[in-house]
Amino acid sequence: KLQKAGGGVEADLAGCSKEEMVRRLCREEAEKLAVLVQHGRLIQGMDRHLKAVNGRLQAANRKLRSLCCFLAEEQLKAKRLARHWQIVRHHAAQVLRYEVAGCLRKLAGLEGLLPPLNPLYHSGAPGSPGSPRESGRAPSATSGGPEDQGAAPSGDSAMGRRRTVPEPPW
Repeated sequence: KLQKAGGGVEADLAGCSKEEMVRRLCREEAEKLAVLVQHGRLIQGMDRHLKAVNGRLQAANRKLRSLCCFLAEEQLKAKRLARHWQIVRHHAAQVLRYEVAGCLRKLAGLEGLLPPLNPLYHSGAPGSPGSPRESGRAPSATSGGPEDQGAAPSGDSAMGRRRTVPEPPW
């Protein structure tokens, strides 16, 4: 505003009176003050906006921290639970191995009893084991039984006893 198209500021001010120069100076200072006030208002508005954004970010940060703590606790619980189930699985596998071994021993003992249960054994046919004609005597209640065949005795024997399984640590 102070510069004109043809000359400089000095040439423009040289033709002005003292009062005109004071008016121009007051007007320029008022415009400068208005620009400063407007700039201050913009800065205050931006400051309010940044404070609002900061508040929202802090709230989101608190929520995220809370969520992280919750997830860390849940992860710890999951690890403990996984360890607990690992122990349970190990104990169950031990018990099942012991039970299967006992069943296999019992099955082997029962398979040892199968030959005396052969239908030809008690038929009395010539040539069959235990027939009265072959041995020259009548079959008795004690002969030809599992005790005579070398099978494991029944009842409270080593096969029928149970080994105690240790209790789980929990």
